[in-house]
Amino acid sequence: MPKISLDMPNELLTDIKQHVGDDKKFISVADAIRSACRKLLDQLDSIDMRHGRIGGDADGYKK
Repeated sequence: MPKISLDMPNELLTDIKQHVGDDKKFISVADAIRSACRKLLDQLDSIDMRHGRIGGDADGYKK
């Protein structure tokens, strides 16, 4: 899996960390960020489908 580096406001990281740990939703900050990215991409795909920008060929994108 590729590794990336990014700058993030401390307030955002603090909010994410509130959901990370034993008996919480995510096992690590990286897991929380991956999940958030997946959810964002799903939402963007849904918007693109509504606007007719995806759906049509094998990879899902119109030419």
